[in-house]
Amino acid sequence: MRFLAPLFILLPLLNHAQTTDWRTKTAPELLVAFDRDATCDLLVVLEEQADVTPARDIRGKAQKAAWVAEQLQNTAARTQNRALRILREHNAAANSLWVVNAIAVDKADRRLAEALAALPEVKRLSPDPWSQLDQLPQPEQPAATRSAIEWGVDRLNAPTVWAMGFTGQGITVGGADTGYDWLHPALKPKYRGYFAPTDTFDHDYNWHDGVSAPSPLNPDTLNPCGFSSPVPCDDDRHGTHTAGTMVGDDGMGNQIGVAPGARWIGCRNMERNWGRPSTYLNCFEWFLAPTDVAGNNADPAQAPHVINNSWYCASIEGCIDVGVNELLQLAVVNLKASGVFVVVSNGNFGSGCGTTEIPPAYFEESFSVGSIQINDTISGFSSRGPIAIDSSFRVKPNVAAPGSDVRSCVPGGGYDIFSGTSMAGPHVAGLVALVLSAAPELEGEVGILEDIIEQTARPRFDGGNCMDNNGTNLPNNTYGFGIVDALAAVQRAQQVVSTLEPNKQLAVWVAPNPARTRVEVRIAGATGPVEVQLFNVQGQPVYRQIFTAEPEIKCTVDVSHLISGPYFYRIRDARQTMHGVLVKN
Repeated sequence: MRFLAPLFILLPLLNHAQTTDWRTKTAPELLVAFDRDATCDLLVVLEEQADVTPARDIRGKAQKAAWVAEQLQNTAARTQNRALRILREHNAAANSLWVVNAIAVDKADRRLAEALAALPEVKRLSPDPWSQLDQLPQPEQPAATRSAIEWGVDRLNAPTVWAMGFTGQGITVGGADTGYDWLHPALKPKYRGYFAPTDTFDHDYNWHDGVSAPSPLNPDTLNPCGFSSPVPCDDDRHGTHTAGTMVGDDGMGNQIGVAPGARWIGCRNMERNWGRPSTYLNCFEWFLAPTDVAGNNADPAQAPHVINNSWYCASIEGCIDVGVNELLQLAVVNLKASGVFVVVSNGNFGSGCGTTEIPPAYFEESFSVGSIQINDTISGFSSRGPIAIDSSFRVKPNVAAPGSDVRSCVPGGGYDIFSGTSMAGPHVAGLVALVLSAAPELEGEVGILEDIIEQTARPRFDGGNCMDNNGTNLPNNTYGFGIVDALAAVQRAQQVVSTLEPNKQLAVWVAPNPARTRVEVRIAGATGPVEVQLFNVQGQPVYRQIFTAEPEIKCTVDVSHLISGPYFYRIRDARQTMHGVLVKN
């Protein structure tokens, strides 16, 4: 009996510790709901997240994607077992995610939340509520006054790139939105699941519906597309419009798309304009490794080259919660590591400074796009930097593109004019497709592509003072690096003179000499010894040499023994690794 007293004393302490731990791991808004005995949709965020940074050393988009998907899937499979078992025991509706290590749970009660939070491998319980897509600003110009080639497409110099023979052929663009009317004449011929010679289609790996249930914020459950739709469908008009700007062309004069030779695939992440973190993550995951319509047999080789995201996650959706924001940011990081270029609209909360404050636009890893008008000035609604939400005061957007009064297709075969940064983003996604069709050796090299697009943008400046020297800095918090230019970007890509400067201190130039048998590498500002390596397209090393660090290093690499074709270089100093691509003619 003398051993019972200490045990009785210890039990209340243990219960108190568990209760404290549970509440510490749970978002405040969830705690308020649970204290009222309400149920909540939530995200179970696991502590361990896969490290995919080594993907930067993998050559080739397919190889990158396969490796990244394997790391992410293995991490989720290894760490989610106990949480999933608890969910089964509570008969809870749940969706296991691996693009980030998390589980989406519907209608969790306090008892279930306590059990999940008690697991040491669980980092946080975050909210997963629904919220409505930002309403688009009204257009200023009637659709009937528009010309065949839309002004935004022309402003990017896309027609000149088409004349060079590059229309986006061989490239796949993806879109996460309200869905898509795949039968629209401007979109059907461009859909990757459509086979024109036989007029047949296959939606496997080309379409995914991330919406499996109605939003409680809609007045009814009668969604025109239903839920988990096996065929592409748009329950609004927004998604169809954005897809048209990327690739649309009906062959009858409606030249609305930047890259009419590219193919598109799509994922619905909103239910009649209402989305939530789990639906956004669901589509991010599908784009990293698309599945068949049943959601099985994920294949990263089917991933698109670039995805457009003309949406944002508002605070009412739970994106004021640090756990939710971290998950969305991690999803962007993982997609980029797999070789997918992630284009994001910068937001319609201008014209004040510091209005780029909602994910995913404010993430450093997102390629955020502001909106310009037809006169090349910034749209009044376009959000500005700097980024204050994380106290970094980073510059955003990255670039600007046409977003005011953009004409594109809408469901039912028609056309309409929308305005918003939602319209600017698809212009950049189409531009990426043009660049890759001209320089396919850059597929999967997201950092190089971002650098090319920023450096070839037409500089623009603004008189407002958003912590950028009255808008005279480049980049600045209104236009970023400037207005994108498809022709200049394609020409730069063809030159294959690529520079990556993560800390803006180490500069690299690679240029073949006239004989095309040697490559001169000049390195300035290096720290420590510098290693130069060359790889073929299979990722096999063909050259390696180490040079002593000096104020400026000049070395000549003999490539006379290499067959004609593209080669990748990697240059390392003590601080960082940089990648590039060169072509021996």
